[in-house]
Amino acid sequence: MRALKLLAAAMMVITLSGCWDNIDINHRVLPVVMGVSKHDGEYLIYLQIPEPMQNTTQIKIVKGKGSTINHAVDDISANLEDRVDLLHVKVIVLDKKYAEAGLEDTISDFMRGRDVSPKTLVTICDEDMDHFFSLVKKKMGPKGTTLYDFFEKNAGWNPQIALTRVWEVYRSIHSYTRDVAVPIIRSGDTTVVQHIGSAVIRKGKMVSQINSEETLLFNAFQRESTQGKIEVMHHASVLVIGNSLEVHSQMDGQTPILRCKLKLKVVILETKEHPTSDMIMKELNEGLTHQFNHMFARLQGSGADILGTGQYFRSKIPRSELKDWRTAFYPKLKLDLQVQTIIENTGFLELS
Repeated sequence: MRALKLLAAAMMVITLSGCWDNIDINHRVLPVVMGVSKHDGEYLIYLQIPEPMQNTTQIKIVKGKGSTINHAVDDISANLEDRVDLLHVKVIVLDKKYAEAGLEDTISDFMRGRDVSPKTLVTICDEDMDHFFSLVKKKMGPKGTTLYDFFEKNAGWNPQIALTRVWEVYRSIHSYTRDVAVPIIRSGDTTVVQHIGSAVIRKGKMVSQINSEETLLFNAFQRESTQGKIEVMHHASVLVIGNSLEVHSQMDGQTPILRCKLKLKVVILETKEHPTSDMIMKELNEGLTHQFNHMFARLQGSGADILGTGQYFRSKIPRSELKDWRTAFYPKLKLDLQVQTIIENTGFLELS
């Protein structure tokens, strides 16, 4: 009899262990955007919370502060009628000054705690966070997902925008050969948000910045699709409909050499002054090559390898030396980019 009672008690413990601390979804707050800033040693956390109302959704912005991010979130949760659940956060907005000071602790906490999904998108805000969230709230649509849709490939994403997730920032912090680019936004004058380029993040700290046109080249180098981008030149405007990248690496003594060929398939949209196909291709090739070389010189000067060029030398440099890639090898890297344009369609234009 005693054995049966013990068995029954054990079964009850097993049954309860999986759900004793579950909270009904009706009693959970599910923010979709999280803002993180830091002032005078304290974290300021902003949460954008959509609240379903009759036939619409109301957007609420709440703010809390604390010595840690969890402390600040608990401060918010204590003042709400329901418990805050961060697992559904889609976008994390980081204050630019905070990014320049360093994000390693925050990103590591996100990965360690798993309160926020590692797949959450990361962006940087180039203005006061209070001002940003106040304006975004006023202009945001009833769904409350405008910021997420801005980065969603099936919605408002543009190939000039970098897409970087929490796990990618974490990986770059601990990688010998790879850094990341994080999109920079601010509130728009006539739109909800405005994209102004990308932050160059080296070992978790913002060290430089590239513009939107340079971010397009960064995405192309990462083999991201640049389809849909319109390039405007002196003699023509073209629409990019496809891209590919070929890379060949070699070592010349202690000097790494990278030869790359970027192939672009384009469609001609407009022309001026009756250019030939060769003129259009030459103008596009030379313009993009000059732009890329200018960007790469700045990146090399900052010591940040957001292009991931070091990845192509992992099998050519001993691991004991690879840890010094950013300081010993990357400054000496010789990168030769060749842009090759293929005109797929001229529409109804007659070009020779």
